[in-house]
Amino acid sequence: MALQAAEILELFERVGAHLRGHFRLTSGLHSSEYLQCALVLQHPEHAERLGCELAAALAAVAGPGIELVAAPALGGVIIGHETARALRARFLFAERDANGEMVLRRGFTVRPGEAAVVVEDVVTTGGSTREVISLLARGGARVLAAASIIDRSGGQADVGVPRVALATLRVTAYRPEDCPLCRQGVPVAKPGSRKN
Repeated sequence: MALQAAEILELFERVGAHLRGHFRLTSGLHSSEYLQCALVLQHPEHAERLGCELAAALAAVAGPGIELVAAPALGGVIIGHETARALRARFLFAERDANGEMVLRRGFTVRPGEAAVVVEDVVTTGGSTREVISLLARGGARVLAAASIIDRSGGQADVGVPRVALATLRVTAYRPEDCPLCRQGVPVAKPGSRKN
């Protein structure tokens, strides 16, 4: 039986992964809420279940024949791998180089014409997903769709291909110069893996 969005959000609450405070997101935006997927994905049974859910959602949008699942490091690695396993597809991840550009390392390559999808843990603006889609397309892959566990954009993030999420939220995010928490002097935390 498919997990409902409310069940996924309850899981985040139960494991302490829905954080509240003042956070700088990977996008550079600020928010009073942060969804720390790593706290959920540290439990293999949760990672496996969420990967299966994403695989089913992607197959419904992209159709059969997905050959490759790609993810941006670091947040998308575990859930991307679990999704690939459920799809019986190959998995690779993209990393940022010294200039901050998404690249393939570790011998990863993309085959021309390969049917690919991109999986991420959380989408706010869709920037990392778009970068991985562009990287795969430059390598000749056919990127069919993208997915995330959580969509913080309220469904508004456009990544250039059909996109699905297991739970969609509308969480307010601010540019740093417009952030009311900054104006109040509340210290900002950066719990994610990427330095801004």
